[in-house]
Amino acid sequence: MADEREPPLPAESLQYPFCAVVGSDDMALALILTTISPEVGGVLVRGEKGTAKSTIVRALAAVLPPIDVIAGDAFSTAPALSPDPSVEVETRPVRLVELPVGATEDRVLGSIQLEKALSSGVTEYEPGLLARAHRGILYVDEVNLLHDHLVDLLLDAAAMGRSTVERDGISFSHAARFVLVGTMNPEEGELRPQLLDRFGLTVEVAAPRDPAVRVEVVRRRLAYDADPAAFVARYDEEQRALTDRIRAAQQRVAAVELTDAALLAIAEVCAAFDVDGMRADIVTARTAVAHAAWHGRTSVTREDIRAAARLALPHRRRRTPFDAPGLDEDRLDEVLGEDDPEPDGPPDGGPEGGGTEGGGTDGGGTDGSGTEGQSGDGGFETGASAPSSTTGGAAPGGTVAAGTPYRPRLLTVRGTGRGEAGKRSRALTETGRSVGSSHGTRGPVDLVATLLAAAPHQHARGRTAGRLLLRGADLRVATREGREANLVLFCVDASGSMAARRRMEQVKTAILSLLLDAYQRRDKVGLVTFGGDGADLALPPTGSVDIAAARLDQLPAGGRTPLAEGLLEAARVLEVERVRDPRRRPLLVVVTDGRATAGKDAVARSRQAARVLANAGVQSVVVDCESGAMRLGLAGVLAEHLGAEHLAVAEVSAEALAGVARDGRAA
Repeated sequence: MADEREPPLPAESLQYPFCAVVGSDDMALALILTTISPEVGGVLVRGEKGTAKSTIVRALAAVLPPIDVIAGDAFSTAPALSPDPSVEVETRPVRLVELPVGATEDRVLGSIQLEKALSSGVTEYEPGLLARAHRGILYVDEVNLLHDHLVDLLLDAAAMGRSTVERDGISFSHAARFVLVGTMNPEEGELRPQLLDRFGLTVEVAAPRDPAVRVEVVRRRLAYDADPAAFVARYDEEQRALTDRIRAAQQRVAAVELTDAALLAIAEVCAAFDVDGMRADIVTARTAVAHAAWHGRTSVTREDIRAAARLALPHRRRRTPFDAPGLDEDRLDEVLGEDDPEPDGPPDGGPEGGGTEGGGTDGGGTDGSGTEGQSGDGGFETGASAPSSTTGGAAPGGTVAAGTPYRPRLLTVRGTGRGEAGKRSRALTETGRSVGSSHGTRGPVDLVATLLAAAPHQHARGRTAGRLLLRGADLRVATREGREANLVLFCVDASGSMAARRRMEQVKTAILSLLLDAYQRRDKVGLVTFGGDGADLALPPTGSVDIAAARLDQLPAGGRTPLAEGLLEAARVLEVERVRDPRRRPLLVVVTDGRATAGKDAVARSRQAARVLANAGVQSVVVDCESGAMRLGLAGVLAEHLGAEHLAVAEVSAEALAGVARDGRAA
């Protein structure tokens, strides 16, 4: 068979080979299955930094069979769809299109050239990244940092297979069938469960713990860096074999039989793991069919269902960000029962299930990548262990655990910001209600403002009658007011005065509730604790509230109360974050009874530290943890020096606040 690949690339642009990646077997399997059957719905890869997530995704395109397109077509249209049978055809590799985190909606969907549309009445569409990704791969690194509305757009397009631009009375639609791959580091924040569910498959990757595997990772990476061309050439035969196997599976997938018995087994598995909705059943079925085609089978077996469930269900079992991802494989085996007998061999001369075909068989990873596991069929199936997060219940080390979180009252930063879109404080954002307009060419056009800007110049432009004469300088885009995400920094008293079991449980429950609220509002969170002799940054500002919840569970209490040190540490952290992320406005939540007992002049120093924060313009809330009949009111005094809102810990609950309001009206 003639080689359909493009001429060799220069050494400096050679991609690390897919087959050379060691040990990321679940990830490799998930990527291959969704390219065999794009209807699966894409792959989300979760893992710590340095686990070859980006390396293997970028290497995927090189092993996919090339496609035929209409020459010069911006939408990669298949020649079979052209009404002209004599259309010129070109064969090219599958595209990998990368979507930057800072991309705008216009860049993703494409846009209408507004100036030409308004001035000449010609509607001309400028294709976006979705058009370029049609029949290819759309890769979003750090997808958890992408704006939620953009993630929604991507997932909708991936599910529907079309992208539609509707703006200012103009509508345009085009095909957009692509494999969506997102990678993320959970430490930087989670995706909302609603968005998680829209990804077909998910995998967890972690660095290998076996020293021999790590050695192989380093050896391969050094060999690639030293001579990329020679390294890539060494894997050329395996890469070509993998391409042939994927091509065969793509051709076979439509003929794979999904029996009623297999559908019943899938339904039993999804019901046993208590997943919401029916998407899990549909995705598991499609994945099982793709897995059967990958292994050369003509009907779905229990092994195919098991492999599909391991990839399609773990992320659909998470109800809150504090739930650990993962799947109980013993429970899965119990539900599925005995495996079907293995066929004697693949039909129609298809590939065998084992061996080194398809790469990824050596275990390990590149750039410090890979997950330890047992080798499976086709060298792709290993058990990847999921990171755990701690939630309520018994806390470790004898510390007091938080109770069940509740809906807290909304705490906001005063004024109008310009930060990242979220759901907490008022801000000028890309979405929301229109509050004005400004000169520009990107964003929703403000038609009335554009016409008003052009009107005074019509005589000078020579207009006598008919069409309004517009120029680029006339264009105005809408200024919108919505909500932004903030940095919520908790400064928590962990001294002996907080050690009473009932008080600490109440405090932890309040903070856990605020953390869940911060997750839903897309905030970053940080945690400073103070007790004994000083203060500690227990968690630097992050988007991962589940890590903050785990640190909260481990929070002990005891010793004296270095309140001043805690406030000064909070001031230091906020100053660093102001430089690092200047658009994100902070909200400091100080959780304390207000006592200051550590060091000389503890009270005076704490008040001075409070004034440092107030003078810096930091908006604060003091959550007062003092209880009992005899109260000193020191937290209220602290709130005065901070210029902060003062709340009793019981008033953090929105229900409690509503109850107080009802009582006041009744009186």
